[in-house]
Amino acid sequence: MSTSIDDTQAAQGGVPRHVAIIMDGNNRWAKKRFIPGVSGHKAGVDAVRAVVEVSAREGVEVLTLFAFSSENWRRPPDEVNALMQLFIMALQREVNKLHRNGIRLRVMGDLSGFTGQIQSLIAEAEALTRDNQRMTLVIAANYGGQWDITQAARRIAEDVREGRLSPADITEQTFHQYTWLSDLPSPDFMIRTGGERRISNFMLWQTAYSEFYFTDELWPDFKHDEYKKALDDFASRARRFGRTDDQLQQPR
Repeated sequence: MSTSIDDTQAAQGGVPRHVAIIMDGNNRWAKKRFIPGVSGHKAGVDAVRAVVEVSAREGVEVLTLFAFSSENWRRPPDEVNALMQLFIMALQREVNKLHRNGIRLRVMGDLSGFTGQIQSLIAEAEALTRDNQRMTLVIAANYGGQWDITQAARRIAEDVREGRLSPADITEQTFHQYTWLSDLPSPDFMIRTGGERRISNFMLWQTAYSEFYFTDELWPDFKHDEYKKALDDFASRARRFGRTDDQLQQPR
């Protein structure tokens, strides 16, 4: 896949092929209820199930969820440990459900930062669901957009050094092939819950032409109705990709 714009992308929004979501607000959701922060993360799992269900039903091809950033290691150790245990539990309990529903699971990020147990569970989950074609669910874990771009640049430099690639051949399309998820469509639609208006180092390269949607709903409350509202908002948008409104209205 290249980063060039497909004419089919440039019309009315319709159903996004690829939705990326920054799941924000679990801690604040728990704090409002005077319960431990980890309870908010556990409640967020229900929202994950809801958006996966709606995405598959609506025909979304790829759903990417920002579960754990490379900066999240800075959080209190107790919270990080709880998140890792929750990740293990989700891999153990949810993967078979995904498989039964024809959903492929991929994990995007620097997996070397995780324990051997988590790396093994990820490998097993990806192998089990590899051939499923209904939808691809991508979990971004120990991921950062700047890291993604840096690792792509490093691999390009290595290929140039080894003579496998000429500097003159490095284009936007070539660079894209070295980034994560280069075999999948780039996100059409980026959603962030929790009221913040920033993308927090998430998929910086891939979201160059994404539509953005920010909501004050905290992640555990972002379920079927709220997600469908966001998808409806996307469907109402005209995606120009540098074109004018008149050009969009001309028959191709």
